[in-house]
Amino acid sequence: MSTSLADLTEALLHHARRAGADGADAIAVDGTSLSISVRGGALEQAERSEGVEIGLRVIVGQRQACVSASDIRDETLREMASRAVTMARLAPDDPTVGLADPEQLSTLRDGEALDMCDPGPDPDPAQLERIAQEAEAAALVVKGVSQVQAANAGFSRSRVHLAASNGFAGGYARSDHGLSCVAISGEGLGMERDYFGDGRNHAADLLSAEEIGRIAGERSVSRIGARKPKTGAYPVIFDERISSGLIGHLLAATNGTAITRGASWARDLMGAQVLPSDLSIIEDPHRPRASASRPFDGEGLPTRRRIIVADGILMEWTLDLATGRKLGLPSTGSASRGTSSPPSPAIGNLALTQGTQSRAALLREMGTGLLITSMIGSSINATTGDYSRGAAGFWVENGEITYPVNECTVAGNLRDMLLTIRPANDARPHLSRVVPSLLVEGLTLAGA
Repeated sequence: MSTSLADLTEALLHHARRAGADGADAIAVDGTSLSISVRGGALEQAERSEGVEIGLRVIVGQRQACVSASDIRDETLREMASRAVTMARLAPDDPTVGLADPEQLSTLRDGEALDMCDPGPDPDPAQLERIAQEAEAAALVVKGVSQVQAANAGFSRSRVHLAASNGFAGGYARSDHGLSCVAISGEGLGMERDYFGDGRNHAADLLSAEEIGRIAGERSVSRIGARKPKTGAYPVIFDERISSGLIGHLLAATNGTAITRGASWARDLMGAQVLPSDLSIIEDPHRPRASASRPFDGEGLPTRRRIIVADGILMEWTLDLATGRKLGLPSTGSASRGTSSPPSPAIGNLALTQGTQSRAALLREMGTGLLITSMIGSSINATTGDYSRGAAGFWVENGEITYPVNECTVAGNLRDMLLTIRPANDARPHLSRVVPSLLVEGLTLAGA
């Protein structure tokens, strides 16, 4: 690309000012991605994409509008600015609209310290096909695996640059390597499916294809003979691979967008206990080689390590500038920005306090109950916190896994559930959400 991302954002700001905007910010993203899927030892699908996307937000008085495009010709940039200003003049007034003050802006303008971009060469399709084949072969070696639904290898590299009329300009790059495998065990109506995968910023950190395929195969075989569990009230363990979703419901409920709309079961819980007193949730956007790290937020504000829950007590909402203004609070540096919409609050890397017990020890402590390894669908009332989801996993008796289960539903209330959680010590530290397996008391199971 002959025009740099910095030049594109500066040109968009220039055209916005000429079109009559009082303020503006612009974002430009370019990237390339490659995905390979194999089945039966042969290439099944190959996809490659690359391109540039640009977005412009203009502010006229206390009104704003956003436009985006994938055409970077100068006449397109001029037309974008003109249309955005016209749209903003027709938009309703919003007293929370506005850019950050210059003194609020981050002094960190690149992502070099975060080590998110692999300096090595991009893998070619043949390399990705080879490791996908290796994962498939490793899964098929596992006794009981009848076929591999898909083995996928992928790579992407992207760059983002943000600039605003308040003087901010900065950008960073990120690379992602991924490999996954879906294995099927059994035959006919007795077939079961499970998966495993890994994703990293750097290829050197990626688990081996053999390990990924083997774990996918073993997981699939362990599902053979699944049946419905007992109906009743039982403790439940959310396995590490899905436990972050439970914490995610708390994060969604404490997001500034939900709070300002009054549509959150946590709207009255600031300063109240939301987790057991020995647990905290910490966001760290500067963790190296993590997929959700970022040096600044989508409004150019500095990102920082922050304690969302401290010793069980909710300490902060997650806010961008607009939601902060509505609540009379400062932004938490949490704005996320796409090319086609204004900023909104979002959380990146986070970690829940880990426990001292292994998952096996937690199972023994649970005694009788359900270990959930996958979930299907959801019925969650964001206002009341009522929770109901389809689940599959393993039935546990006397602390030992006895048989696989499927076609069951677990139900409870998030406010009550979160106050009872007990963490294991099995969280994977490289993930953006470092959450271990969680024991939750007193859920209602609907099964056989």
